[in-house]
Amino acid sequence: MTDRFRITLAQLNPTVGDLSGNAAKARDAWAQGKAADAHLVALPEMFITGYQTQDLIEKPVFHQAAIAAIEALATDCADGPALAIGGPALEGAGLYNAYYILSKGKITSRVLKHNLPNETVFDEVRLYDSGPLGGPYSVGNTRIGSPICEDAWHAEVPETLAETGAEFLLVPNGSPYYRGKLDMRMNQMVARVVETGLPLIYLNMVGGQDDQVFDGATFGLNPGGELAFILPPFDEEIRQIDLTRGPEGWRIEPGEKAHQPDEWEQDYRCMVESLRDYCGKTGFKKVLLGLSGGIDSAIVATIAADALGPDNVRCVMLPSEYTSDHSLEDAKACAEALGCRYDFVPIAAGRQAITATLAPLFEGTEPDLTEENIQSRLRGLLLMALSNKFGEMLLTTGNKSEVAVGYATIYGDMAGGYNPIKDLYKTRVFEQCRWRNVNHRDWMMGPEGEVIPDRIITKPPSAELRPDQKDSDSLPDYPVLDGLLELLVDRDASIADCVAAGYAHDDAKKVERLIYLSEYKRFQSAPGTRLTKSAFWLDRRYPIVNRWRDG
Repeated sequence: MTDRFRITLAQLNPTVGDLSGNAAKARDAWAQGKAADAHLVALPEMFITGYQTQDLIEKPVFHQAAIAAIEALATDCADGPALAIGGPALEGAGLYNAYYILSKGKITSRVLKHNLPNETVFDEVRLYDSGPLGGPYSVGNTRIGSPICEDAWHAEVPETLAETGAEFLLVPNGSPYYRGKLDMRMNQMVARVVETGLPLIYLNMVGGQDDQVFDGATFGLNPGGELAFILPPFDEEIRQIDLTRGPEGWRIEPGEKAHQPDEWEQDYRCMVESLRDYCGKTGFKKVLLGLSGGIDSAIVATIAADALGPDNVRCVMLPSEYTSDHSLEDAKACAEALGCRYDFVPIAAGRQAITATLAPLFEGTEPDLTEENIQSRLRGLLLMALSNKFGEMLLTTGNKSEVAVGYATIYGDMAGGYNPIKDLYKTRVFEQCRWRNVNHRDWMMGPEGEVIPDRIITKPPSAELRPDQKDSDSLPDYPVLDGLLELLVDRDASIADCVAAGYAHDDAKKVERLIYLSEYKRFQSAPGTRLTKSAFWLDRRYPIVNRWRDG
């Protein structure tokens, strides 16, 4: 006789620290599972606290309150399916990343995470103790193994669970996006299925948290590695999944295999979702930015319109005497195409006043970068004044190439609260703009069509801080610069590696020097969307004072 086991998978978006809000989401998912006659309702890793909590989890009053919230959930969800939810656990003097099974009004089982990630954005070794290798838990007469996130990226925990009687694997995750991450997850989970011979359900959360975005794409694999279902990425989903038991054991019944977009759409969605959640979870309803007529501010304005709606985005043109007519025209055209508010605030009079104030101190010196930076800092001052007056968060607009080499003015165009394109190299900015101009999705709140004028994409990039200035006056051409940055930053390559790849030694040395000299700027820069494993924030932690140079 064939047995059936129904799981309600809750691919949801928690908020770090919002214990009551996260518990309410869990209760709602449980109620939907109860209505669907599920045996088990499953939520992702550390769902009650949100993920990642970083050092907040070490605060005793916080982790104790989180455990109390789980205990309250057990009472609230007594009459119906079992509920599985991630949260902190205390055992002796140890603090653990745990997965709780709640049933009939109490905590019936608790899984403690064994393998603690300690790379890129993860610091779990310093936050949690490692749990012992354990066995499966029971829901009714079915034995389930739950390797928690990293535990499924190594063989020993799933193999131990299989050897001790687990009938299938349910893996709760807080797995953030980076480009190509889904393929990496799939490859790892297929290996676990092949090794254990058990079906595997990979449950991931969605939503933005600071720089990270959790992209969902929850999936199930049957023995042999066959894909049984996959949920849409980035969207909250509550889905019923059935397993049936036949002569060969449990199998996941085939379900929807949702479309998984290409990397251009996923990167763009990631930037939109990260800004939307950063604002939503911190309380900002509106944003503003300096719209210069250049490509970086144009793509940020577009991301903001898609994330929050054009009515919630203020674009401000702050021209100086060096601002070209085409920049004035392009900025206005972009704001109008997006449907955003457009303000025109010339800085010439303010700059003259500052120059006159400094003139006695600068007497006998020649104009240089100092005077250029005054323009940028004056713009930052005016934008922050608007932010303070109207409660709109200021966005910064520096791409990864500029952030890497410090081609930005600290306390000037670096002023602001969030940077959606912080992990997007300049050469990718061009292509991302072209992609957005010909693609529109229902999750975008901005208009469809060509919202970024073609001239913004095709004209030579310039900061326009002096006559006839071009970025290439100070930096290698962007294809060369980005190629070197991908080697030096993304791959930790040496100068010799760069030369072997075909780049000039002098260019490689110049770029390396700029990267190291700019560390202090990045330390003070706004957080921004993480798109790769080499983003500038938690992925890269270099000293500010550093005399090391290669080659």
